[in-house]
Amino acid sequence: MLTKQKRKELNSLKFDENEVLRSIIKEDFYEFVKEFWNVIVPEKPVWNWHIKYLCDELQIVAERVFRNEPKKYDLIINISPGSTKSLTCSIMFPAWIWTRMPSARIIGGSHTDKLAMDLSLKCRDLIESDLYRSVFPRIKLRKDQNTKSYFMNNYRGSRYSVGVGGSVVGMHGHFLIIDDPLDPEKAISEAELKTANRWMAETLPTRKVDKRVVPTILIMQRLHQDDCTANLIEQAKTVQRMDGGDLKIKHICLPAELTDKINPKNLSKHYVNDLMDPIRLSREVLFENQAKGEYAYAGQFLQWPVPLGGGMFKTLKIKIEEAMPTKWKQRIRFWDKAGTAGGKGAFTVGLLMGEDLKKQFWILDVIRGRWDSSARESLIKRTAIMDGRAVLVGVEQEPGSGGKESAEGTVKNLAGWRVRVDKPSGADSSKELRADPLSVQVNMGNMYIKRADWNVEYLSEMSFFPYSKFKDQVDASSGAFNQLTKAVKRAGALW
Repeated sequence: MLTKQKRKELNSLKFDENEVLRSIIKEDFYEFVKEFWNVIVPEKPVWNWHIKYLCDELQIVAERVFRNEPKKYDLIINISPGSTKSLTCSIMFPAWIWTRMPSARIIGGSHTDKLAMDLSLKCRDLIESDLYRSVFPRIKLRKDQNTKSYFMNNYRGSRYSVGVGGSVVGMHGHFLIIDDPLDPEKAISEAELKTANRWMAETLPTRKVDKRVVPTILIMQRLHQDDCTANLIEQAKTVQRMDGGDLKIKHICLPAELTDKINPKNLSKHYVNDLMDPIRLSREVLFENQAKGEYAYAGQFLQWPVPLGGGMFKTLKIKIEEAMPTKWKQRIRFWDKAGTAGGKGAFTVGLLMGEDLKKQFWILDVIRGRWDSSARESLIKRTAIMDGRAVLVGVEQEPGSGGKESAEGTVKNLAGWRVRVDKPSGADSSKELRADPLSVQVNMGNMYIKRADWNVEYLSEMSFFPYSKFKDQVDASSGAFNQLTKAVKRAGALW
């Protein structure tokens, strides 16, 4: 219990408000965000639980850099749009880092230069605000290095912004912060995916001041089975398998609705009425976004790029059976060919499909692998022999003279078998359009699969299609179905 004299002495002390504030918000990033919210956002703040959680997780990563300690992991945050993710991670966080480590160099990336520069500009506005200057008067931006995309302070700390795929030559960072590396409108594009994944995997890691210490922080919505989140996690698992250590990734996944994708799992206790943020992302807001499209909603809000009821293919309606029919109306082994041996390219797939006497369709066998052209053609011939001459053989002819020569080679290799060559062109060459007739049968529950080890990978690819990492098995299925449902004109090669 304080005496009256002691209380009088304490009350007589004068405190510098800025000094008190500085001592608090330097040590607590969440307090910094609360203090500077109105500098950037005119609306009244809503302090949902996830904001503090993300602030604390970002600070844990940053503290190791401040102490120059080897990082424990890179950080991935999957969260919905409209949840202050960019404000917290790309605008506030770099400004706070400078309060503890003014010499820190920060590289910030987004899917376009425009978005990257917009985030950088807002960060710069915060640092140049009256409040920031009064609380942290030592930190000043240099006039000779002060642009939207690159600015530096008087301690030689810097923030550089770049669009994914852009040049970072000459730049090195203590923090790599990548915010939305994929444009939701272009996530289905193979070219966009490859550019983003290659840039994240090959370019950015070379831009670290110290690879042992510097963390990569990725913030995004899930948009594709093979997006940057999936790639970074797979890389980390590969390293873990090699060195036998811990997984060097902390993956935070916060879907807008309560699902089994929440990570860490214990965060589900914070959901209110099964919603992550019942005010910003209320039922009404989610319904409105869901009405715009199931795929976009599944990826951007549920953090799993497959609608809850299934995507183009409602795979839950496929029946997996042990026993097969004994009589068939027709069967076909369709080959979707790739000329890659080993590596990570496309697969060659030979899929056996049958139509029974009840007009039900069956996936009976899937052969999948990467072989050079010689080994592949030998496999196709051996498989035809094992299937028997009652099974039709289908081959897709890729566009161009090379595709024609490859198809002709297979037909000659299968002399004596019934062979059909499928030559999709123009609008008919769209993978989605070609898969549409098959999806009708799947979605009405008229597709069966023979139980086998290949079922898991097959159904996974079909579930994600057309946002799947690989499409070879679905392409082979589409080709088989489309040929199977055509009337047989005559035996022999059909062109």
